[in-house]
Amino acid sequence: MKLRIRDNSVRLRLERSEVEQLRDKGLISAHTNFPGGRQFKYVLESSPASVKPGAFLSESVMTVRLPESTVLGWANSEQVAITGELLLDEGDMLRILVEKDFACLAPRDGEDEADMFPHPAAEQGAEQV
Repeated sequence: MKLRIRDNSVRLRLERSEVEQLRDKGLISAHTNFPGGRQFKYVLESSPASVKPGAFLSESVMTVRLPESTVLGWANSEQVAITGELLLDEGDMLRILVEKDFACLAPRDGEDEADMFPHPAAEQGAEQV
């Protein structure tokens, strides 16, 4: 699972096996280690109690929670992304994006893309711009 945070947006990109694990088990997680034995963990959950995407931060763990029905529909279809917005205390919005991770159109050295979704443009024979 890849994580990208930029300003008030959180984006998670999942490979095929991760989408399957989220669909089947309702939970995936990853972490990044830091000096001093510290760790930042990020978690993606599928919850039958959720009605819209949400995100929470506790200690050094970021959790993104999605409605189970939304995850099931997304995982079993060609749908690329699940999006949501969460109103923050200051009136700003936190944007949430969870998407399937596509293989690159051009091969990149050192990248194992065996578990990624096929890029839709590759199937059409489109050239990379």
